[in-house]
Amino acid sequence: MISDLLADLVFTSWHILRSVAPWLIVSFIAAGLLRQFLDPAKFQRALGNRGLAAILKATLSGMLLPICSCGVIPLGLGMYYTGAYLGPTLAFMVATPIINPAAVLLSYGLLGPQIATIYLITGFLVPVAIGLTANALAGKELHAPGMDVQIEPTAMEGTEQVSIGTRLFIGLKWGSLDLGTMVSKYIVFGVILAGILIVGVPQHLIQGYLGHSGMISIFGIALLGAVIYVCAVGHIPLVAALVATGASPGIAITFLMTGAATNLPELISIYKMIGKRAVLIYSGLVVSSSLVVGWFTNLLLLPDFVPFYNLEKGQEAIGLANRLIVSIPEPVQILCSVFILLLFLRAYKPQMTTLWKRAVA
Repeated sequence: MISDLLADLVFTSWHILRSVAPWLIVSFIAAGLLRQFLDPAKFQRALGNRGLAAILKATLSGMLLPICSCGVIPLGLGMYYTGAYLGPTLAFMVATPIINPAAVLLSYGLLGPQIATIYLITGFLVPVAIGLTANALAGKELHAPGMDVQIEPTAMEGTEQVSIGTRLFIGLKWGSLDLGTMVSKYIVFGVILAGILIVGVPQHLIQGYLGHSGMISIFGIALLGAVIYVCAVGHIPLVAALVATGASPGIAITFLMTGAATNLPELISIYKMIGKRAVLIYSGLVVSSSLVVGWFTNLLLLPDFVPFYNLEKGQEAIGLANRLIVSIPEPVQILCSVFILLLFLRAYKPQMTTLWKRAVA
């Protein structure tokens, strides 16, 4: 019995890691290249302030990237440690997994125009609201340590001529090794905790929650979505099927918002690498706003809501969305997962070395 549970836990955690690892690697590389090739002074002027324009830029750019809530962690943290304020950083990290072109197409094709339009509008407004709140309440976490002074072009490092190849190498090294080690240290723990939750909470209980329209069910599914790993694109067909069999439209939106925008690996990484206040603002506002949106959706659409079901349009939407979804071969997923595990071991190498020396002493 215990061995079966452990086997399920290992299999589930490995499955989660495989699904997110390629996007983590892509984000590590992108964060390293952005840090090396973007002008720090211009980047800080664009996103290192409390202005609404900075939050709008971060939100809109996030909405165009087809990256999940785990894959967005390195990019968001890279932005923060390159000079972005907490508001634009969190707005980007919320907008990216909730809204992307494939999710929008699938929502309109499978959930119908009513739910999809509410989902699209809130997918833009909620990140903006979280960004504004984060800038107002961030305190000492408003910016990364050492970013309290505006970077001047004359103070930039590396005024001497550096070849593109050298900058490329430095950027890739920082992104894949330095940032990758810091993030993987918490990602792997988060993936294991997510696996424990999935193994410990049977799927029929989740579907039972989704089948009720009361506020208690919305609250429960908001908390559940906040801690388990949910890919918006991958779960829209499931949510559409549940809505077609009786789940309320509000519950569907609440589950998609909290599930896509939050998960344990992401929350642990924000807590460890930015701070307690940032993770409270992030998780608290995502969950509370999803509750409000879910309740408002039920108030607006019920009791006359008719589930959208159009097989022809649904197939068309799936076909269009599939063209926007990058299918990653299994061997690549495995290689990326092994690399993440090696980074995890690298992060704990000093502690493991100490334990080994004590054991053999």
